[in-house]
Amino acid sequence: MLIVQKYGGSSVATPERIKRVAKRVVDGYKAGNKMVVVVSAMGDTTDELIDLMKKVTSKPVEREVDMLLSTGEQISIALLSMAINDLGCKVISLTGAQAGVKTNNVHNKAKIIDINVQRLQSELNKGNIVVVAGFQGVSEKNEITTLGRGGSDTSAVALAAALKADLCEIYTDVDGVYTADPRVVPDASKLKYVSHDEMLEFASLGAQVLHPRSVELAKLYNMPIAVRSSFDFNTDGTIVQEVSNMEKELVVSGVAYDDNVARIGLYDVPDKPGIASKIFRALANKNIDVDMIIQSAVRNNVNDISFTIARDDLQKALSVVEEIQDKVGFSRYAHDEDVSKVSIIGSGMVSNPGVAATMFEALADEGINIEMITTSEIKVSCVVKSRHAVQAVRAIHKKFELDAIS
Repeated sequence: MLIVQKYGGSSVATPERIKRVAKRVVDGYKAGNKMVVVVSAMGDTTDELIDLMKKVTSKPVEREVDMLLSTGEQISIALLSMAINDLGCKVISLTGAQAGVKTNNVHNKAKIIDINVQRLQSELNKGNIVVVAGFQGVSEKNEITTLGRGGSDTSAVALAAALKADLCEIYTDVDGVYTADPRVVPDASKLKYVSHDEMLEFASLGAQVLHPRSVELAKLYNMPIAVRSSFDFNTDGTIVQEVSNMEKELVVSGVAYDDNVARIGLYDVPDKPGIASKIFRALANKNIDVDMIIQSAVRNNVNDISFTIARDDLQKALSVVEEIQDKVGFSRYAHDEDVSKVSIIGSGMVSNPGVAATMFEALADEGINIEMITTSEIKVSCVVKSRHAVQAVRAIHKKFELDAIS
């Protein structure tokens, strides 16, 4: 088998943990598998590099940010390769560029556009374990790029797809996907199986187990992912795979919440064709992802438009709003950072009416006001005040009896 494994920052945070990862990799290799290993920067290295950068400049150049942050993963791959070598196995470490990871030209949030696997295949054919720096690649302009926070997951799945691997294993500090964050809901149940669609919603809605883009790639290439613990070798973890292969389907598989949310409201927006496209095209041109969008009823040929974005993008988004105000013609705007998004996810929701009502009842019973609502076939999301987010998650989890899943 050809297996791609990914180890997060907590998995390689110390020399002892690096040695433990090395042993697990070698065990897989000695079992007869070809092994490609993707690693993140050690522990809090990325945060430390960002703090260091802030002490040098308040306006860092995006290209140089990528030059700085990409060094964290290079430390990890070199140390892990040394540990594997000490265990008597042939190994080589490669940066994202050396591994053939090609990205677009966007710094800090690059997207993978192609992977040239020639070097990887050559090293595997030599009998090497290949250790690859996650989170990074090289652009069409031959510049080092990074994929954004959590991008090592994306690197691993993309490499697995390009190599046509049999399995992509994501090792992290949790032992699988739960019905809710166990730190918030101690009675949360671990799920044996989750569909790609459900996992994509979990990842997009605040569950920090897998990066959303990695799940998109896994779904696109029908790549199964095993989410397992780096610290407990005896747990099975959670398998993310196509729903047709799942043993059972739950109406609601879990509850997620996201604190990295901000809301922007535009008031007295002219009710004319093309206005919405001007607003959201301007945001897209600055690589700002918009999530929930609500437009009010028309009154006197104007309406209000509210939308949510990542709180990290708030200042950039407000700059865009200021730039387009005269062009679009809305009278004023406001923003709110004191909000969170709480969501339920489940592939069985589409054929079970009343799920949203049950969620709303759980919030009403706790006296929690809903400020925005959005739905799809497999999710319902509500924006609430941040101070109520944890209370909301616990109430919803209890209402749907998710602690009873075996």
